[in-house]
Amino acid sequence: MTESTNNKINRKPPLDGVRVLDLTAVVAGPYCTTMLADMGAEIAKVEREDRGDDTRTAAVYAGREGHEDYFNAINRSKKSVALDLKRPAARGAVRALAEKADIVVENFKPGTAGRLGLGWDDLSPRNPRLMYCSISGFGQDGPARDRLALDPVIQAVSGMMSVTGEPDGQPMQTGISICDVMAGMFAAYAIVSALHAVRRDGVGQYIDLSMQAAALAALGTRMGETLQADQLPLRTANENPMRVPANAYLAKDNRYIQIMVLNQSHWAPFCRALGHPEWIDDPRFTTPALRLKNRDAVNKRAVAAFAQRDTAEWSVRLEAEGLPFAPVLNYKESLSDPQVHHRGQVKPVEHPTSGSIRVVGPPWTFNDTDTPITPPPLLGQHTAAVFQDWLGWDDTRLAQFRDDYEGQA
Repeated sequence: MTESTNNKINRKPPLDGVRVLDLTAVVAGPYCTTMLADMGAEIAKVEREDRGDDTRTAAVYAGREGHEDYFNAINRSKKSVALDLKRPAARGAVRALAEKADIVVENFKPGTAGRLGLGWDDLSPRNPRLMYCSISGFGQDGPARDRLALDPVIQAVSGMMSVTGEPDGQPMQTGISICDVMAGMFAAYAIVSALHAVRRDGVGQYIDLSMQAAALAALGTRMGETLQADQLPLRTANENPMRVPANAYLAKDNRYIQIMVLNQSHWAPFCRALGHPEWIDDPRFTTPALRLKNRDAVNKRAVAAFAQRDTAEWSVRLEAEGLPFAPVLNYKESLSDPQVHHRGQVKPVEHPTSGSIRVVGPPWTFNDTDTPITPPPLLGQHTAAVFQDWLGWDDTRLAQFRDDYEGQA
């Protein structure tokens, strides 16, 4: 056992001691604050008193009635404070919490936080070191700021759908809330970077992050085709527009295998793995450019070859040649993958009402630090505890707040 392994979990997480006032709901904002929680930050999540975050009731899976599995997927390691922000006492309490926070994250409709007296201009004077991040569909200003934005809408407006799907079919969205997740990731990255500047300069900062901007930033290399060449990328389904073969091929056992011949060095191993070494020197296929030109001929041969063997046999042959490939797995299979198990990314936690549940933990590991994961909270589970811990309220002050709060119903 190495010295670094011996020191595991001895160091505090990077954001230990950082307090985050979480005014977010649904996916993008909660994903952001979950990432901060995974780095050790303390998250006080303010939810609607009547029903909480919309994801608590967004989906109930067969056989899981009474559980909040959709919410639980991305709200681990947080504390829930249940308040009706229409009541002055609630807004006053949130402002008091913001004075004790290092970070505020909100994803209200643009302008809502300000109308509640909880915007950057309201909270920054009370806490000059405050880091404040607003996440929205299209940003806090501009002609589209008031448009309702959901993940499929952003996939559409960003151009993402235009390159997803069959070449002769309709544009398709991805099977996950990818734009929500990317917005949350970019927000967490911006927040942590700005937090460093706050600690250096002693002055807080405001971040305006939109899902549209996050989606555009994530388009990556394929956007170069339009930016520099003024051309539109085409939909190519599971193929790669610049490499052949690169596709999901159906094996004999009716399972798909995704594979890519990334460069010329992979071509001969691919041919050998498929049992057709004669393809290596076929004059139609000897270079990447020729294979692109003869895409249909390459794919026709690959389809026929993959249909001759089961996925397990193909995995052995392709692995032996060192090729980049993977069987197409479903969620259950991906969660039980040996590499995922080895890294321990799927974490069991004990939920107050659902019992033992599993969550997908962060994708990183530190050599000498670990951050405990706590279960997603029940609605309002920590309201009194957060007021006591963050604000120092005793029982008398809590009772006074309850009287004021209930009197404003």
